[in-house]
Amino acid sequence: MDVKRVKDYLYWLYYQYQLVTCSYVLEPWEQSMFHTITVTVVAMVVYTAYVFVPIHVRLALEFFSQIFGAQPESTV
Repeated sequence: MDVKRVKDYLYWLYYQYQLVTCSYVLEPWEQSMFHTITVTVVAMVVYTAYVFVPIHVRLALEFFSQIFGAQPESTV
């Protein structure tokens, strides 16, 4: 891809983000606060999903394998 096209696409995505969140009507200091809070919340959601989703999936698989008649693993 052309660097100019990538730059234009990223600018377009940022413009869409501003339109969807209506942050283009905010003052610059309000925009920086809004973007900081948004990035922080997204980062916390991604971190939480990374840490806790695999644990819950494993526990759900163990639960459903016990329900549907899988033999428990031997401890001997």
